[in-house]
Amino acid sequence: MRPPVYARHGVVATSQPLAAQAGLAILREGGSAVDAALAAAITLTVVQPGSNDIGGDLFAQVWDGQLLYGLNGSGRTPGNLSLEAFQSATEADRERGWLPVTVPGAPRAWADLHEHFGRVPFERLFTDAIRYAEEGFPVSPVVAASWARATASDKPECREWTEIFGQRPRAGEIYRNPAKGRALRIIAGSHGQEFYAGEIAHAMTSFASSTGGLLTMADLEAHQSEWVQPISANYRGFTVHELPPNGQGVAALQALALLDGLPEHGLHEQIEAMKLAFADAHAYVADAPMPGLLDPSYVEQRRKLIGPSAALPSPGDPVRGGTVYLAAADSDGGMVSLIQSNYMGFGSYVVVPGYGFGLQNRGADLSLNADHPNAAGPGKRPFHTIIPGFLSRDGVPIGPFGVMGGHMQPQGHLQLVLATVDEGLDPQAALARKRWFWDRDLRVLAEEGLPIEDLVSRGHDVTVRHEPSVFGMGQAIWRDASGVYVAGSEPRADGLAAAW
Repeated sequence: MRPPVYARHGVVATSQPLAAQAGLAILREGGSAVDAALAAAITLTVVQPGSNDIGGDLFAQVWDGQLLYGLNGSGRTPGNLSLEAFQSATEADRERGWLPVTVPGAPRAWADLHEHFGRVPFERLFTDAIRYAEEGFPVSPVVAASWARATASDKPECREWTEIFGQRPRAGEIYRNPAKGRALRIIAGSHGQEFYAGEIAHAMTSFASSTGGLLTMADLEAHQSEWVQPISANYRGFTVHELPPNGQGVAALQALALLDGLPEHGLHEQIEAMKLAFADAHAYVADAPMPGLLDPSYVEQRRKLIGPSAALPSPGDPVRGGTVYLAAADSDGGMVSLIQSNYMGFGSYVVVPGYGFGLQNRGADLSLNADHPNAAGPGKRPFHTIIPGFLSRDGVPIGPFGVMGGHMQPQGHLQLVLATVDEGLDPQAALARKRWFWDRDLRVLAEEGLPIEDLVSRGHDVTVRHEPSVFGMGQAIWRDASGVYVAGSEPRADGLAAAW
């Protein structure tokens, strides 16, 4: 197992080494943690395109040395989307092509984060990403393996994907995407404005109009990021911070709150708490105010449902009863927890001709049920899987953390916090710890080496899986009392923690 990384002046931890080094270069030039995180995030759209892209969304938590800020950089569904159109579409059409495309939030979020917390020129943040796009970079092993599994679509709007991404480069092979470099130059020079109201916006909407898409200039021009107040829950004297819905961070918080009330717990209780939290999250998390899922009296009621055997919980009634991840830190104590994604691998497979980037398919998570708060419709931010976490104790920040990977994310947050708080592990050791993943019903996936005998005896349907990607990929940075950073980077991925 690799050791943790210690740093005095700053650190950037990402799932891809070139992105981490891009962020570290910014720190060395006097940039803030936000500057470094943005440089890494922008570079990740080039060097890890299956997991995130310019056409995706972003969420972040930022500790500026005094306060913790939250940014919801997710986009909305097109104004012309109807529930009826979503209900009448096939499952394949709801996952790929134009129908699940929502307004990309990442470029606006980059600009907004920089405006509030940046120190170096916005254009500088794009330097490494543009160079890798135009001159090429060697594809890293885990990225290459994921890329090889991508399946092309024959939809008219997806044919550009084959031209740009269809060669599926092997590990170590040089890949170039000069069209994406062009797009990044335009975004950098306009601070994102050309993406939402200029050249790139016109290219996206013109392509949509000619190939059956719903995205319009009005949809793009109306998009704004939203500054939000993080929500939190306590666990064994520590406070875990997540962002409020439309993200699923509340699921991690509710599971931790459920476990905090138990004198002791093992894998069984952890899985049962996660099931209860998911039942509520999938019923109530949407682009709407969150009901009292963290209210102590409601949590106490739900905790009573954790029994000795595996169960299939239903959502509770909180109204009546009361989704690539990176972390960065700088020499001034500023810290950033940032996650961005195009959702399913390569998102919608819609690639904008001439600009080399793909669009997300977040609409795939919309509900077909008209009565569900996450029902498909116009101008809605869908339920989001991507969540950035942050840990503190007694009001003192400890640091950013996150585990990417769809519905593994709150489960990864839970297990990382438990390894940190209960076992006292450093970030690298906590990330390397064997993980489990509740899949559905009574099915639990486990990494080889976890003690699963007790789970099986309690009725869990446990399958040992050997694919690292099943169990998520995370990063974490903690700051100790002396101001020294200790960081870890996911051993199941290609990345590293680059320190100064």
